[in-house]
Amino acid sequence: MIRALHRWPGLLALALVTILSLSGAALSVFPAAERIAAPQAEAGLTVAALADRIQTVYPGVEQIRRSPSGRITAYWFDQGAPGAAVIDPATGEGVASADPNQAERWLTNLHRSLFLGDGGRIAMAAGAAAMLILSLSGAALVARRTGGWRHWFARLRGPLAGRLHVEIARIAVVGLVLSSTTALWMTASTFDLLPDGGPIPSMPTDVSGETGFALDRMSTLQQTPVAELRELSFPYPGDTTDVFTLKTDRGTGYLDQGTGALLAWADLTGWERVSETIYMLHTGQGAAALGLVLGLMALGVPAMGATGVLVWLAGRRGRPRIRGNQSAGRAETILLVGSEGGSTWGFAATLHAALTQAGQSVHVGPMSGFAPERYAAAQRIILLAATYGDGAAPASAKGFLDRLNATDRAPDIPLAVLGFGDRSFPAYCAFARDVAAAAQAKGWPELLPLDTIDRQSPQDFARWGRALGYALGIELELSHRPVQPQTTTLTLVSRRDYGAEVQAPTAILRFALPRVALWQRLLGGGFARFQAGDLIGILPEGGAVPRLYSLASGRRDDFIEIVVKEHRGGLCSGQLTALEPGDTVSAFLRPNPGFRPGRSRAPLILIGAGTGIGPLAGFVRANTRGRPIHLFFGLRHPDSDFFYGEEFPGWQDEGRLTRLVTAVSRGARPHYVQDALRGEATQVAELIRNGARVMVCGGRDMAAGVAEVLAEILAPAGLTPAVLKAEGRYVEDVY
Repeated sequence: MIRALHRWPGLLALALVTILSLSGAALSVFPAAERIAAPQAEAGLTVAALADRIQTVYPGVEQIRRSPSGRITAYWFDQGAPGAAVIDPATGEGVASADPNQAERWLTNLHRSLFLGDGGRIAMAAGAAAMLILSLSGAALVARRTGGWRHWFARLRGPLAGRLHVEIARIAVVGLVLSSTTALWMTASTFDLLPDGGPIPSMPTDVSGETGFALDRMSTLQQTPVAELRELSFPYPGDTTDVFTLKTDRGTGYLDQGTGALLAWADLTGWERVSETIYMLHTGQGAAALGLVLGLMALGVPAMGATGVLVWLAGRRGRPRIRGNQSAGRAETILLVGSEGGSTWGFAATLHAALTQAGQSVHVGPMSGFAPERYAAAQRIILLAATYGDGAAPASAKGFLDRLNATDRAPDIPLAVLGFGDRSFPAYCAFARDVAAAAQAKGWPELLPLDTIDRQSPQDFARWGRALGYALGIELELSHRPVQPQTTTLTLVSRRDYGAEVQAPTAILRFALPRVALWQRLLGGGFARFQAGDLIGILPEGGAVPRLYSLASGRRDDFIEIVVKEHRGGLCSGQLTALEPGDTVSAFLRPNPGFRPGRSRAPLILIGAGTGIGPLAGFVRANTRGRPIHLFFGLRHPDSDFFYGEEFPGWQDEGRLTRLVTAVSRGARPHYVQDALRGEATQVAELIRNGARVMVCGGRDMAAGVAEVLAEILAPAGLTPAVLKAEGRYVEDVY
């Protein structure tokens, strides 16, 4: 509901809110410019002294105005000809033209009404309302994505467009809410939809009938500082019944022109003060610095509009359209999805279609939208949960566990949890297991025990579907066909072979960078943006499930490189290691933001063995800034599988690699990467105490051994790999 409330006003009103924001941002500059350019009154100057100075220079003065910026303007008649000028309060003389700024007037008319009068004002008010809805719903979505309001500035992950959209929103949303709310108030005031400000004091009739009392002797003007002046209007020449009209920040009064006496006074009402404050907040008049800040925030609207469209388009491509999706309040089955790359949504669509065909009413939504109070008709809740990285929640499940743990008790609705993962990874379905454990701890009744799906297996899914059907008392056959990612053809340009001597044939394969279409550059699709450590999916001929490999290169390298070891009987590795230059493969890119060195200048400790050196070598190659990098590399024999051995000396000479420590497991004295770490324990501990980040890539057993050794090394310092992981200073990419 919140997502739809955010999406459709944004798409429909994009042009309108863009005009509003850009014109508003431009207008925010004028109060500051006026403040800088206008001569300011000296401290302590009174209205009496100012009026006397101006009248001395312009005897026919009729009105003196002071704008919120401090600019003073005088209007007069001289021999029947009108005149006006910006006044220097020190002398009372004109120093600049009082003609309105034509650019400001044009922008103001555009901003207020699109040059269309009242109809345009209504249209722009609709734009302001859309901006308010977008801001409030967007704030709710940001809180949902980051796991709650307390985590408002939590680190983001995901595609660049989505991250940029949220980063801008987190900063600009307060200003946009303020600007849109004040705009709606001012529109309502323009159309007399709000109460009048208050009574204006009646023009006095009991006057002295005299004229000519000196301005600098009027006690009220003497007691009024120029800083409080808004307007002083002079009596009409020769009319003894007319009076001076004084308007200040405190109220409005009338002065006798013959005696200087205060004849009547009315203070500003509370309502008038509120209205004036709202005007100041919206226009920046009287608060130039705030106006500039709000103007800068308004510039975020076009950027958020563009990135929002990109996110919407990417979402349409990455998530299947679910037809007949029931509302959460009417559905018998609530099906919530935790997905990172989008594949789990495909399984949800298959399950939704099968349950709907069986006569069930089903609502499908993200786990991040978990709201049990809305499930009025629900008879069961099913969670399809993937896992991100080392057991973290995937993108569409952020905040789910926080919401569940914050509840007093779990919903009294039977629950089934189905995890999706890859058994080759140590954190197999870890998030789904955490969810199931938290639900059990809360006493959530169980519909089915926790089950898992390995590598998107349609057979596993069909088996689980039959168990679900049995629990529901219906026949349920789930025939799921995984939607394969859109692939790009890559052409091999070179290969380097290693490992034949140690019965571990391995190749460094380099592919030409494919041509990237303009829309891919804009949306970040295909191979438009990637870094070392991201994943490349290879779809082997005759295979149903793609195989993922870590990239050893980034976009700036102008090639795509991976390190592949041939596994006996391995379909994908066998095909890849058989490639010759000129051969092609079908591949797709999958970002892996959880395994990147980051932009910090803190030292890096890179630990890898075998083909795990691939992304680590990519990090070193990309280290043009000379960040300290200490690389621990485990290999079998330097004459057989010393991957990137030719490049390492050059990288060290260029300052990209600080130190290389190798561990040879097939030499006279077998030495593993864990042993290399023990041998450098003192330096490793010192680096980590000083803020170093540890990155491990390779097999599960190696990674487990590295964690054990680091635990030993760090124990005297009171640190552990778990603590470093919590701080974001220990990351793994293991297989």
